[in-house]
Amino acid sequence: MVRQIIRLLGTAIAVGLGLGGVIPSTVQAVQLGDGSVAFVQPPDLLEATTTFDSVSVWGATYYFTIAIPKAASEPLQRVTIHQKEGADNIRYRLDDTRAFVGTRRDRGDKIKLGEVTHDRETRTVTVNFDPPIPPGRAITIGLRPRANPTTSGVYLFGVTAFPPGEKVRSQFMGFGRLHFYNNGGSRDIF
Repeated sequence: MVRQIIRLLGTAIAVGLGLGGVIPSTVQAVQLGDGSVAFVQPPDLLEATTTFDSVSVWGATYYFTIAIPKAASEPLQRVTIHQKEGADNIRYRLDDTRAFVGTRRDRGDKIKLGEVTHDRETRTVTVNFDPPIPPGRAITIGLRPRANPTTSGVYLFGVTAFPPGEKVRSQFMGFGRLHFYNNGGSRDIF
């Protein structure tokens, strides 16, 4: 519902500005009635992949690629990656978290990260960007587990985006799905 309202507001702003014959170089952020800031057009989770899909393997990286549309109106301040399903509670090497412009296959410039945390109780990793990522680009976050899960199966990760500010509306972008096998290999799993 909130996603639809934000999209409608973004469309209304774009149409209103287009009718006035003025096209601004930047779109102003959407500030909702309660004072919170939201994306006009939300970021999208494009894919989730792993370098190794065998259980108990060391050295894997889980990649989450996100597109931040130009029409988002707000930069991306932080992302949460919540392990929603999967038998094992995956532990991470947070100090080895990385991010870069582009996808895993067309890796671009390295992105400076702020604080990266993991709440083991809620199974949520929070990645902060310092500075926030401007709209109009795709980025990839690489999480390094201590080891892949020991139990095979599907592991779902809910990925949520946050604009900068003290009072913000987060945007759930979808689930990244990784499947771990007892005798896997190095396939990409989407």
